[in-house]
Amino acid sequence: MYLNQVIPRVSKQYLLLIAALVWTFAGGMLLYRGFTINHPLPSHWKIEFFGCAIAGLLFFVLLFNQISAKHVLRIKNLPNERLVIFSFFNLKSYLMMFGMISMGIMLRKTEVVSPEYLSFMYVTMGIPLLMSSFRFYHTFFNS
Repeated sequence: MYLNQVIPRVSKQYLLLIAALVWTFAGGMLLYRGFTINHPLPSHWKIEFFGCAIAGLLFFVLLFNQISAKHVLRIKNLPNERLVIFSFFNLKSYLMMFGMISMGIMLRKTEVVSPEYLSFMYVTMGIPLLMSSFRFYHTFFNS
């Protein structure tokens, strides 16, 4: 079939690298947005960002650590050796990613949440995403 010939495919090994890059981009983008949203910083902003770091670490330990481990295991156990380049996520994960991105854009565009709080939310979510990417890098370089 012609469609099968034009769909880009990579090895499982490089699918892990692509997943690492996607998670790094997502976490980096959220951190960038969180630190560059134009709003006056409150006088206690260091304490609030420290709270974001603690919350981000908790999100990583309680949720994202297991999610990234599950994705790595799923990629390693995929039946074919050459996989479609987009198969680093399953359908459920793509839907969740779409929902989270849509919600972030909606919150920013509608200004339902003040930019100050939105920046802290972005930083809080960027930390576990970025930390989760390290599992993919580790698996890529050590497999």
